[in-house]
Amino acid sequence: MPILVSMKVAVIHDWLNGMRGGEIVLDSILKVFPDADLFTLFYEKGKLNERIENRKIVTAFTDRLPFKSKYRWYLPLFPTAIESLDLRGYDLIVSSSHCVAKGIIPDPDAIHISYVHSPMRYVWDLYYDYFPARQGLKFFAFEFVSNYLRTWDSVSSNRVDSFLCNSEFVSRRIQKFYRRDSKVVYPPCLPEGFKVKAGKKENFDLIVSAFAPYKRIDLAIEAYRKNGRPLKILGSGQEYKKLIKDLPPNVEILPHRPRNEVQEYMAKAKTFIFPGMEDFGIAPVEAQGYCTPVLAYAKGGALETVVSGKTGLFFKEQTVEALNSALQESDRKEWKSKDFQASVNRFTEEKFIIQIQKTVETINKNSGKRRGV
Repeated sequence: MPILVSMKVAVIHDWLNGMRGGEIVLDSILKVFPDADLFTLFYEKGKLNERIENRKIVTAFTDRLPFKSKYRWYLPLFPTAIESLDLRGYDLIVSSSHCVAKGIIPDPDAIHISYVHSPMRYVWDLYYDYFPARQGLKFFAFEFVSNYLRTWDSVSSNRVDSFLCNSEFVSRRIQKFYRRDSKVVYPPCLPEGFKVKAGKKENFDLIVSAFAPYKRIDLAIEAYRKNGRPLKILGSGQEYKKLIKDLPPNVEILPHRPRNEVQEYMAKAKTFIFPGMEDFGIAPVEAQGYCTPVLAYAKGGALETVVSGKTGLFFKEQTVEALNSALQESDRKEWKSKDFQASVNRFTEEKFIIQIQKTVETINKNSGKRRGV
């Protein structure tokens, strides 16, 4: 499975503090490059799988700053930190980027491929979601910082030879913010040959998500406060303390569940709820693998992963009324395992790895021609 190239390879990932969607992609990238060195801004040992942790991991100076659990406070330092990583001598650099990883400084002759999960969402299209307060000293201070971050993010895109991304939705944003073309390579959600599992459903709906503002878990809670249906929410993150306040009795938050337990909940859930606008979203694909229909907001990557009327339904407005209306429609539908199988076949790890290999081989060949090799 690993690609056979006589290159010294570096893989860059923004931070390593948990196994979420980006880390699942990183894990597959490391299967392609098993001898690559791994570079990052922050690393918390014990929070990732063995393939990631059992290799040389180089961290930036940010990893030695205090209060690492509050790493987002250091956002203004991230461009300087990523540029401080010494990548001299590496022939191939693969960045897995949703923040600043794509902004490394490569050797002039190095090939840099960047797999973009999202342009830096904090300062582009989700800026107002992350920073809703529009007054006060803190607001004006971050206005200056965000302007600098946008400029850096745009300029540093010129250091990338080839952009890959996880969805057409992200590809359009790369074109909008960086003025660069990109190739869509869907993330590795399921193993090749995966057979969907159609088990007995129980009387609850499910959310599996990080707790970030744009995920709109608050919207789902309010919808379930009104409809009274059982809802289980699995995840953790910065919004946890806010979300657990005044929970209705029919809504349960279950943080820090192991992966096998998450899969059990996906198999038993009646409906999988996806209320935010995501760049892609691996969890809804995994839910389809258990023949669990997905109820998703009709924007972003969900439009590419959920087949309306076949593996789920969309609601067009992020309102309690729209979500609950879609739930009622979902209850009236009959779902077929063959439709779920056809959908998830598009998102296997083998397809992802083959596309990464082909990209490296093509760019390496073209780069050799430019250098007269």
